[in-house]
Amino acid sequence: MRWNVAACGLMGLLAQSVTAIAMDIDNDQSVKDTAATIAYGMMKYYTGNNTGDTPGNLPDPYYWWEAGAMFGALVDYWWITGDTSYVEVATQAIVHQAGDARDFNPANQSRTSSNDDVGFWTITAMMAAEDGFPDPPPDQPQWLALVQAVFNQMASRWDDLNCGGGLRWAINDFQTGKDYKNSISNGLFFNLGARLSRFTGNSSYGEWASRTWDWERSINLITDDYDVKDGAHFDVTTHVCRNDSGPHVWSYNIGVFLQGAAFMYNTTTGAEQEEWKTRVNGLLGAVETKYLTNDTKIIKEWYCESGFEDRGHPYQCNIDQQTFKGYLLRWLSSTSQVAPFTYDRINSWIRSTAIAAAASCTGPVGAAAPQVDSGGIQPGFKGIDGTACGFKWTQSFDGWAGVGAQMNALSAVMYTLTHKGLGRAAKGPVTTAQGGTSKGDPGAGVTDPSSRGGLAALKPITAADRVGAGIVTAILAISIVGGSVFLTI
Repeated sequence: MRWNVAACGLMGLLAQSVTAIAMDIDNDQSVKDTAATIAYGMMKYYTGNNTGDTPGNLPDPYYWWEAGAMFGALVDYWWITGDTSYVEVATQAIVHQAGDARDFNPANQSRTSSNDDVGFWTITAMMAAEDGFPDPPPDQPQWLALVQAVFNQMASRWDDLNCGGGLRWAINDFQTGKDYKNSISNGLFFNLGARLSRFTGNSSYGEWASRTWDWERSINLITDDYDVKDGAHFDVTTHVCRNDSGPHVWSYNIGVFLQGAAFMYNTTTGAEQEEWKTRVNGLLGAVETKYLTNDTKIIKEWYCESGFEDRGHPYQCNIDQQTFKGYLLRWLSSTSQVAPFTYDRINSWIRSTAIAAAASCTGPVGAAAPQVDSGGIQPGFKGIDGTACGFKWTQSFDGWAGVGAQMNALSAVMYTLTHKGLGRAAKGPVTTAQGGTSKGDPGAGVTDPSSRGGLAALKPITAADRVGAGIVTAILAISIVGGSVFLTI
């Protein structure tokens, strides 16, 4: 099946200037038009709808997980702007990559995917459930059930023997990462637990989130200063854990824990809620210290965006790392909804970043980021001439075009609209009790109950759970921030 951009949308894009994107940050329609142009340029990289290709896949050298993240961006794009141009192609991609077992373990990826790869596709399904993205036909995998299946499988992989807990990077022993507990795999598990707790009202998911946070802190992957380190190796024979990731810290690690902590704040009360508020503020402080430019407060990828001239290019962010700050923006925006006390701080960062990101989108057709490490050369830009986005936002177009650059810029621009009262996003993420329609299956994903890592008897929703949820709803249901009204639980 081939996909085409809606004719009216395409005509509108082609009618725009082919020399640059001119965005008025204070004009909502201008911002939506800018987002549409950037999204169109991003989707011109997609080949999964071509005859003979696999739905959901990006071409080489892009990895499978990045495609999952890209479709997550499109889910939020629909949620925020109301543009339906990509609903069909996104649904086709996500459903296809769910695989026959409906657990994001498709045959084309089953021997190579790791916990973080699967986790990014699952985050996209979680976004679809929370955003009220159109549900697939009843005979197809459902968003919530997909998330529950993967969460159950992740819980079954919890490993107390090595490092005292946590998930390994690798799923299988023959994979790279079998001796590494990385923060992004565990952060995605934490994040999903927090969001499932809120969406379903079942606090067992939140208990897993708390357990994961406590484990990350126990081995100093989340430091006293709220830096989030990349991970820790362990000896497969002695099981000794080495917190040896060095200076490697990435914006998506801190972002995934930030959003999860914000959801935990949203679903708790009393002293526990205050504890999560402290953690949210601590993570935000670390974001401001390390991932924002000092004067202009523009998001940056601190570790690899600083510049390494001896490598022959201005900075050494590889093809994966070129996408990370877009996820930070995604999770910052969500945090500002479910933890409204963060709105003023976060909104100013997203606004300044959006202006800078849009200003970088002046590149020509054919522009492509150079090869970094073994990542391969990215395809040339095929969007509207003069609208390719750059990677570094503290300068004009830097030549580093690609899926990551487009996705980052799309996130920066569209998340300025989150609190503008437009479309579904104005009410925040839904829950089963408040407008969510996605069908779940708490027992999905694992056929052997004894292997479920503590989730074999998922605690049913009790009267106390319902009362607690009602209290939180009463306290947090409607927040007024910056003149915008939205539901936070």
